[in-house]
Amino acid sequence: MTNETFTAFARSLAQAARAETLTRWRSAGAAENKAAAGAFDPVTEADIGAERAMRALIEARFPDHGIVGEEMGEKPAAGAYGWSLDPIDGTRSFVCGMPSWVTLIALLRDGEPVLGLIDAPRLGETYYGDGDSAMLADAEGERPLSVSARRTLGEARLSTTDPYLFVGSDAEAFERLRAAVRTIRYGHDGYAYARLAAGSLDLVVEAGLKPYDYNALVPVIRGAGGFVGNWRGGTDLSDGRIIAAATASLFEEAIALLEGL
Repeated sequence: MTNETFTAFARSLAQAARAETLTRWRSAGAAENKAAAGAFDPVTEADIGAERAMRALIEARFPDHGIVGEEMGEKPAAGAYGWSLDPIDGTRSFVCGMPSWVTLIALLRDGEPVLGLIDAPRLGETYYGDGDSAMLADAEGERPLSVSARRTLGEARLSTTDPYLFVGSDAEAFERLRAAVRTIRYGHDGYAYARLAAGSLDLVVEAGLKPYDYNALVPVIRGAGGFVGNWRGGTDLSDGRIIAAATASLFEEAIALLEGL
């Protein structure tokens, strides 16, 4: 299979998810809480319907491919390839009627993301990349994505989903970073990484992410020329502490602050 074939298929998955999410978005106030007592991690009928629709397409077209989704668990792969699915990243925004929630789709080869797609259904935007290049498709057509050229924290535009998700030393580290940047925006979940790839944000820092939260982001941001790693500067993202930056110097400067150097 070529990259073009897989990309076209990933976009068809996004369309299938849209058919489930957009029809429910305006009336999505009801959500079940799948978190333990004292926390809130919502899941809606749209989450379940979108993941089910994408899984059905994958199983029909690529029955040997594995699938890992946020809502419906794991189907082991019979070969090198698998899919990572987050049907609605930003479910809190979804249930509040906000438009910035996204669907995250990644193709994995031997466990590593080689194709990523970030679909923003309500905004009519699809961002996709393979680590070497990245594109945005919207009502104006398709065009290449490119990160900004900003190199220092003093000029950087930073985003994170919620500053209160950082706890203990992570909260202290984030506060050092927040105090050093020019401006900060909250609440955009996976959409923030899409806008970093598009050049309108320069830095995204988060903690507590799962693989289905970040797999799709990596090929898009790297394809647009950006950098993604952990808070120590490495490429192992398994601890869920993610930093994405437009330039290498910004990436390194942010890591130094997060580590308290």
